[in-house]
Amino acid sequence: MTRPADDDRLLRFSLVAVWLFTAFASIVELDGQSRRVLAEAGIASPPWLVQSLIVGGAVADLAIGLALWLRPGRTVYLAAFALMLAMTLVATVLQPSLWLHPLGPLLKNLPIAALLWHLYRRATP
Repeated sequence: MTRPADDDRLLRFSLVAVWLFTAFASIVELDGQSRRVLAEAGIASPPWLVQSLIVGGAVADLAIGLALWLRPGRTVYLAAFALMLAMTLVATVLQPSLWLHPLGPLLKNLPIAALLWHLYRRATP
């Protein structure tokens, strides 16, 4: 039988994995899928802007992933929620069809929000 603290640690590290892998994948796919996602949203030029958006998003994901790993707490959970909400809103405006994608790239943010809320409530103020 696990303790609630162990369960929370497992939930937190699953979020760490999501954010760190997203940062990694964004950079690995810098000239592939990352650019295609922006191009499909109508952002294909200038090249420096496209690259800046991808790298900036990856840096934000990396920062949140590291903060969740190394400095978990209410402030970090709120920051993660704010970043996730901002990216979801931007993606919704640029490509609302992502809500209907079979793999759920935006829909997955609903359980992520629930996990962050759970961790926020259980964190010491």
